[in-house]
Amino acid sequence: MSDIHLHAPPTMADLLVEGLNRYSDEPCLYLGDQVATYRDVRNSTSQLVQALKSKGLGKGSRVAVISANRPEVLSNIAAMQLTGCVGTPLHPLGSLDDHAFVIDNAEIETLVFDASLFDEHVGKLAARCPRLKNLLGFGPTQTGEDYLALAATFEPQPLVAPEVNPDDISSIGYTGGTTGNPKGVMSTYRSGNYMTMIQMSEWDFPDELRMLLATPLSHAAAAFFIPVLQRGGAFYVMQGFSPDDFFDMIEQHKITATMLVPVMLYYLLDSPRSATADMSSIETIYYGASPMNPVRLREGIEKWGSVFYQFYGQSEAPMVLCNMKREDHDLSKPERLSSCGRPSPWVKLGLLDSDGNQVPHGEPGEICVRAPLVMKGYLNLPEQTAEAFAGGWMHTGDVGRLDDDGFLYIVDRTKDMIVTGGFNVFPREVEDVIATHEAVGQVAVVGTPDDQWGEAVTAVIVLKPGFEGSDKLSAEIAALVKEAKGSVQAPKQVDYVDAIPVTPVGKPDKKALRAKYWEGHDRSVG
Repeated sequence: MSDIHLHAPPTMADLLVEGLNRYSDEPCLYLGDQVATYRDVRNSTSQLVQALKSKGLGKGSRVAVISANRPEVLSNIAAMQLTGCVGTPLHPLGSLDDHAFVIDNAEIETLVFDASLFDEHVGKLAARCPRLKNLLGFGPTQTGEDYLALAATFEPQPLVAPEVNPDDISSIGYTGGTTGNPKGVMSTYRSGNYMTMIQMSEWDFPDELRMLLATPLSHAAAAFFIPVLQRGGAFYVMQGFSPDDFFDMIEQHKITATMLVPVMLYYLLDSPRSATADMSSIETIYYGASPMNPVRLREGIEKWGSVFYQFYGQSEAPMVLCNMKREDHDLSKPERLSSCGRPSPWVKLGLLDSDGNQVPHGEPGEICVRAPLVMKGYLNLPEQTAEAFAGGWMHTGDVGRLDDDGFLYIVDRTKDMIVTGGFNVFPREVEDVIATHEAVGQVAVVGTPDDQWGEAVTAVIVLKPGFEGSDKLSAEIAALVKEAKGSVQAPKQVDYVDAIPVTPVGKPDKKALRAKYWEGHDRSVG
């Protein structure tokens, strides 16, 4: 008998089974007026497992999911894990072209979808993607088969985890596509196991865990599935995000933890409810996906206390490379609010120069990592995979530096650096200065074409309520940066917009911002 499993840790599927079996009548999932117990989720998961198997799906089957937040999404995530399917989430706000590219690239044969919202969309995808064999809808559908009705024909059975190898692919998620088409990140069972282990050992979870999820369940929010189950907590799921609905949920259910991306926090802080809502039950606000401006972070701490917990990672090495705990958000050390915390002791992290050597302490270098949670590679992209793994490290593309206390500061993305008049400008540093102006709610800085300088530093700004853009305000902002960072980094152009575009995971979409300015020019806008 093979001993390949002798030293293998439990998989995410094992942890799902154990977590769902640990409780029965305790509430597990709140969504709208629906409340599902652990037994309910366990039973629905079993029925969905049997439905998937009845369609011939099993270990290695490629399945994509597109849905708004609804209870079946979590049960389906569990069911796919328990059948050994390789999952690929499609963002609900993505375009038909984006979704068709992913389905073809990942060789998807089964699409699970929210029939109430995406029936017509899925019909168009099926016409464009002949590889699709199974179209399984959450509910009645004109396009495919009613997945829930099929599942209801089965009696719940005990949950059983599949026998898989740690290096087998568990999911293929797609990056935001900062250069060209998005890349398929192949994550393994080992990666998911290790990420969850670090979460359970390092992260600050409340003893009574009532977790509010405002982001898509199919993406980052799903990373909280195992930790919440293991602690006997309950999920409270928003079907759409608005500040009023968010604050209502906090007050009504005495929420103790939530996960948000910075742009959501900005909208919350700018809402009149931020000063009046009862946030006393909140113990931890997890935030990540993109840097949060330290000025707005201070504002949040002053309003709601020491409840913020930052995580840092990326699709290729998810969520747990660094963490900044609640007690590290220290207002007496304001410079630290620009940090993403200390590297996890479970991850080997290095700051390397262009030759692959460690930079001197305190100097900026590319953040590179080694750990079991690193991806297997990019799907069907051997050259890009080799580039990402050059020198035996996973290259994140982020530039960072470490301070004397071991805190990591992300200077910027290497691809976002602006070269103006021969000088290198990191947008993050300029953004942090601009955000100190009282009128600025959100800001993104990009390089735009300039005949004299090659690239001009351009600030794209969303103003706080009550302020209006003007030449005078633009001059104030340019002067603010000039005084703090010098004339090279001062924006040559300031544009005021209603909203800054974001990627499917909530990061400011600088590719989209740059594309508007660089149309008709030779420079790549990647």
